[in-house]
Amino acid sequence: MTNKFRTLDDVDVKGKRVLLRVDLNVPMDNGRVTDATRLERVAPTINEIADKGGKVILLAHFGRPKGRDPKESLRPVAEALANVLKRPVAFADDCVGEPAAKAVAALKDGDILCLENTRFHKEEEKNDPAFVAELAKLGDIWVNDAFSAAHRAHASTEGLGHKLPAYAGRTMQAELDALEKALGSPTKPVIAIIGGAKVSTKIDLLENLVTKVDALVIGGGMANTFLHAQGVAIGKSLAEKELAPTALRIMEKAEAANCAIILPVDATVAYHFAANAPSHAYGLDAIPADGMILDVGPQSIVRVQAAIDDAATLVWNGPLGAFEMQPFDRGTVAAAKHAAERTKAKKLISIAGGGDTVAALNQAHVAGQFTYVSTAGGAFLEWMEGKPLPGVEVLRTK
Repeated sequence: MTNKFRTLDDVDVKGKRVLLRVDLNVPMDNGRVTDATRLERVAPTINEIADKGGKVILLAHFGRPKGRDPKESLRPVAEALANVLKRPVAFADDCVGEPAAKAVAALKDGDILCLENTRFHKEEEKNDPAFVAELAKLGDIWVNDAFSAAHRAHASTEGLGHKLPAYAGRTMQAELDALEKALGSPTKPVIAIIGGAKVSTKIDLLENLVTKVDALVIGGGMANTFLHAQGVAIGKSLAEKELAPTALRIMEKAEAANCAIILPVDATVAYHFAANAPSHAYGLDAIPADGMILDVGPQSIVRVQAAIDDAATLVWNGPLGAFEMQPFDRGTVAAAKHAAERTKAKKLISIAGGGDTVAALNQAHVAGQFTYVSTAGGAFLEWMEGKPLPGVEVLRTK
């Protein structure tokens, strides 16, 4: 797959100024990083370039600042990154202009420098050519290691790829390899598990997937919309009833593409949306009028596990129920553990992504047992929708 993209294998970085776009948009509390996952993910690329004698110049955004804002500075993140890398990371108070130029000029081969938040300049998100040119002055090559920002055509995520020789970093390379295994040229049969609250946020995703996969499991609040469209009485369950025609259209498209749609056959129902609310499993013909479906039922879990058994490749985005509240995490956890066991037994390639999905897999203690777990939310979703990602397209070998 990655031979379609230029990677670090295609360039000698020794003595070069390497503008490395990374994702440092980490959760913070009182100036401290509370989850270093994203820092750990970019560490291999940073270390490799530094070890090979490149001058590493980190470009990243943090938050959504409206102009320069000390609360959105990358300085504390750079300090946390130095702890992860076990190497010093210098810091420049701006990403362009004299502060950046001076800091870059002071670098020796193998040094690491983090430039200040690119979004302190409104020109970053506008992909302004003059701003791109200012950034480009600081480097000899550009390496993009931020798949999570690849769906944005910003100056540091896409624009630089037109001004400097462009390469994928190791994190980007791993993501592209995993995505190719998932839907590009997967081992068949392929199953997708798509959950979450709303159909409206995933219409494009579902319409693309039914043409790509052999079976599609629909769970979460989304499944209620599909059940309602088929005439099932779903009580007070969360559903977008106005999208019933859309749900039926997706089911017709699936049938035409020979993709099996797997909906719940029973449901776990409660009367209050709260953790440990009294609940009971009901068949679809017996959902109480004042009840809420908060998870798939036991028969549905068995059915999803059987579908996983039939698959060689699994793509997962979104939980099967209100997983953040016990006992309504049962369906998601059971399916996740089953997929992890099949993966461990080398019978399944499992790719998962999206914030809720990662949280659910962590809750089931199986995230480390999947073939690949993407921490990129929006970019992962847009890629699954079949949309070209600007920050990826610019890396393709011409």
